[in-house]
Amino acid sequence: MPAPDVGLRLGAEALLGRLDDYPTRSGFVITPFVFWAGPTGALQPDPQEVASLHRLPLAELMREDAPMLETTDQGPHPVLRMPVGDHWIAAPTAALLYQFREGALAGRPTRVAHFDQPAFAWR
Repeated sequence: MPAPDVGLRLGAEALLGRLDDYPTRSGFVITPFVFWAGPTGALQPDPQEVASLHRLPLAELMREDAPMLETTDQGPHPVLRMPVGDHWIAAPTAALLYQFREGALAGRPTRVAHFDQPAFAWR
C-alpha cells in the first residue's frame, strides 16, 4: 500500500488496523489506517501534499497533559488538541493521535468524532 505523499511503500501485511472515520468541518471524512513500517530511513514528502513531516516517540503521545480540551462558543463540543514538544497539534490530526494513544497504547478503546476542531481547520 503506497503512501506516495511521503515516499513510503508498505505491503498489505503491514496493516495493523483502522481507526474511526473522522468527519471534518470542512466537509471531508478522514479514514485513518495504522501500519507498522519498522525502520524507514529518510522519507521524502511531496511538497504539494505535505507541509511538514514529524516523527514522534510514542511516549510523547502519553504525556500527562494530553489531551488538551477547550470549550468554545463556536460549537457544542470541546476542541481537542494534543501537546507535542513545546507546541500542540489540533484536531482533526489530534483526534486521530488521541484515539491511537487510547486504543493502541493504553488499551482503552475510545471514540473521537465528537471532538471539535479549531476554527482555522474549518476551511
